[in-house]
Amino acid sequence: MCGIAGYYGFGQDQALLETMNSCIQHRGPDGEGYFIDDAPAGTVGLAHRRLAIVDRAHGQEPMISADGDTILVYNGEVYNYRELRAELEALGRSFVTVSDTEVVLQAFEEWGTDAFDRFNGMFGLAILDRKNGRLVLARDHFGIKPLYWANAGTEREPQLLFGSEIKPLLATGKIEAKPNERILYRYLRFRIHDDTAETFFDGVNKLLPGEMLTVELESGRFKISSYTRLREELLELSKVEAPYTPAVVDEYRNRFTEAIRIRLNSEVPVGSALSGGLDSSAVVVTINRLMQENAEGLEAVGAKQNTFSAVFPNAINDEEAYADAAIAVCSGNIEAHKIKPTPESFDADLEDFVRTMEEPIISSGPYAQYCVMKEASKHVTVLLDGQGADEMMAGYIPYYFAYLRQLKDDGDFGTLAKESSSSLDIFYRLGRFRLRGMASGKKTVSMATLLKKDWAQQFTGESFGNIPANLKLRLIDDLFAKSLPSLLRYEDKNTMRFSLEGRVPFLDKEVVKYLFSLSDEAIIKEGWNKRVLRDATRGLLPEMISNRRNKIGFTTPETEWFKLMKERIYKIFMSNSFYSRPYWDREQVLTAFEEYLNGKNDADTMIFWRLLNVELWFREFIDKDEAPADVKVNKSDYEANPGKELDIVSAGQTFRRYPLQTEVFARNTALEPAVTGYVERFFAGLSLAPEEARSAVEGRPWYVLVSEKIVAITQGRSFPVWDIEVSPAARVLSKFVTRTPAGIGLGSPWSMQIAINEVGLPLIVKAAAASVVGKFQGKNGVFYDVVGHNINAIDGATPYSLGAASNSVKLAPKDPDGVARAISAAVRAALPADATATFGGTAIMDANDLGVVVMGHDTALPKETIAGMFKDNPQGQGSQATPMSLVFAQESPAGERQPQD
Repeated sequence: MCGIAGYYGFGQDQALLETMNSCIQHRGPDGEGYFIDDAPAGTVGLAHRRLAIVDRAHGQEPMISADGDTILVYNGEVYNYRELRAELEALGRSFVTVSDTEVVLQAFEEWGTDAFDRFNGMFGLAILDRKNGRLVLARDHFGIKPLYWANAGTEREPQLLFGSEIKPLLATGKIEAKPNERILYRYLRFRIHDDTAETFFDGVNKLLPGEMLTVELESGRFKISSYTRLREELLELSKVEAPYTPAVVDEYRNRFTEAIRIRLNSEVPVGSALSGGLDSSAVVVTINRLMQENAEGLEAVGAKQNTFSAVFPNAINDEEAYADAAIAVCSGNIEAHKIKPTPESFDADLEDFVRTMEEPIISSGPYAQYCVMKEASKHVTVLLDGQGADEMMAGYIPYYFAYLRQLKDDGDFGTLAKESSSSLDIFYRLGRFRLRGMASGKKTVSMATLLKKDWAQQFTGESFGNIPANLKLRLIDDLFAKSLPSLLRYEDKNTMRFSLEGRVPFLDKEVVKYLFSLSDEAIIKEGWNKRVLRDATRGLLPEMISNRRNKIGFTTPETEWFKLMKERIYKIFMSNSFYSRPYWDREQVLTAFEEYLNGKNDADTMIFWRLLNVELWFREFIDKDEAPADVKVNKSDYEANPGKELDIVSAGQTFRRYPLQTEVFARNTALEPAVTGYVERFFAGLSLAPEEARSAVEGRPWYVLVSEKIVAITQGRSFPVWDIEVSPAARVLSKFVTRTPAGIGLGSPWSMQIAINEVGLPLIVKAAAASVVGKFQGKNGVFYDVVGHNINAIDGATPYSLGAASNSVKLAPKDPDGVARAISAAVRAALPADATATFGGTAIMDANDLGVVVMGHDTALPKETIAGMFKDNPQGQGSQATPMSLVFAQESPAGERQPQD
């Protein structure tokens, strides 16, 4: 397995190919290769990264035919290559390697694009066919291996980019990373993805299973078509309905065993993923039987089969007992590796996991597979997995209902009654779960209630549905569109992230075709799904697995993890970037998450995961590293914040304000030394400052103005929202507070709860009643007159803030006058005499929606004058990272010097 990349229409551009190829080094750490068409047009470039599995000494790519007319880059494995090689040799062809790559190349030379349908395996490939003047891209029958493409040119003058991943296409700079909002909506609203050729990136597409893209080199015209009738064949075969007999079980067992055996062919170590479910356990025990029989071609397995399992001790979805049972039945022929993903590791890996997946996914479940692959890569290079069995043998509960509806529509009421009575335990578990949810009385939350209506309404024509009443049609639809494609994406991304080749024996083309020729009883019989697999592995599998009906698979205990990770999740939901997205209502999301954590609603964690995943995906792939328009990175100490003025007049006097950009203040920051350090920095840099700044400073009376936020934070009076237990009263009262765009004040349940904690619920209720009366009398500010202005100083969590301020509620600082005196003393002790001679003291300031409040100071100035200095909030919001200013008195309007303190 490897990685490919390339282009059409960009001339002779080796640097472009190298840029693309560098993005997929993890797919092929064993080598790289390049080819650029040397024809006059110079239209095609091919790149390859190799993970050497078969014929490691040869098989390098790009591989060029003997006549130089056919050039191949190829990602995957064709398992029937030996049979094809023999067929080609009988036609007079000779080979110089023993690799499957050369078989693919010569098969194309011999049969053209018809060769693709002869392959039984997995592949994403590109072939430059000079003889016929074309470039051909192709993807395997089931889409096990991905192949992405984009047109960076125009319809009339195409310029194509393609690759095994999306990252190489974006890295070229030839296309812009933009969201495909239709796909984004379908994902958020319906929890669906990978069901169409479109991706989450606007303009980036993928070939669907069994498709090829053909480019005419001379004109650039290209078309996408299918090279196979496999889907139609399965539809035709589904009507055969071969009777289910012991001979059928034997034949299926033989075909399945052979599918596994040919996938063990390797020159590097091979292992198996073992979840403990029926499918992966069937693979493991079948390999064990082959080992016991000393079957040919098992050298890569070794003396013991390496298995890799994700376990979650004490979690509701832990499958360790089942994995142990499968291991035990293999009689000591297993080297078992158990991996224990944790919420802490998930937190640490989250960005890399999102980057690995390249597009959003429906749950955090594939992280368990990510962890398994990470560990497996330390021991093996090839890993067999059980993907595909559920979609061909009705592994999910909804398939039962499709089958029962089919029986009803067919009028087969006898079988319907028998199947219904045999499935009562399944219906009971499902019904109990739903009834428990209905009886809980919890508030219902759906994604539709969290999306912004003005954005969502443009997609009102979008819908999603499944085939309701035909079992095999439903399975075929899920195999090629609705279910399996997403699982295969996870498989490819997770294995290749750690330079592993994943192989999926259930998706052997011939095994699948045989299965669909059988009667429905081979799939579901008397309430048992996967009947033929269960029967084919009886005697190999322990009964606790053969007779298992509860499916879990490689997944994570997401419900438990999200509660343990609430701090991280809150920080994401309360970030400025999440707030600014046009897709969701952040306040509704925060309310839903807070209620979920407190058991007040029935929200599914997958709702919150999808929101998180989209946000992190935007940060990784879409967002530009640009500061907001009102933020200047590395701002000089001698300039204003964007959109602000340096000078202001207060009480007839002009004051020059220099906001100082600082590091983020935290609870453990020593306030006085930190503030003093920034003041020292300002004066130390004056000699290099503009003349105009030096003139405004030298000999002038000056003051330090400090935001009350950093005082409260360093005093420990800042409370993370995840540590605030919100009462029903706070939740109700906060809804009656007018919320500003920034969400400041008591308009959130967390800030309202802090207010209640400070002064008590009775006083809050009394103040609220007085406020209502005051409004009828035309009075403003009555609430705070009653409740006290310290409550006015409570700051809610704001998305534009930095550090703790973005996700915390802050009380007014304690003893702001004393804090001002302490800062002034520290400044006087640290600065030289010529600077402190004109120093007038410190003020602790609060700017909020109701105006400017001087919370404390030790200056000789009236509070009204200090408030006037700050009335346009020169320090801006938290995103500017300027929580303090130095203010210098200038000449009065009459030209008189301001007297010094």
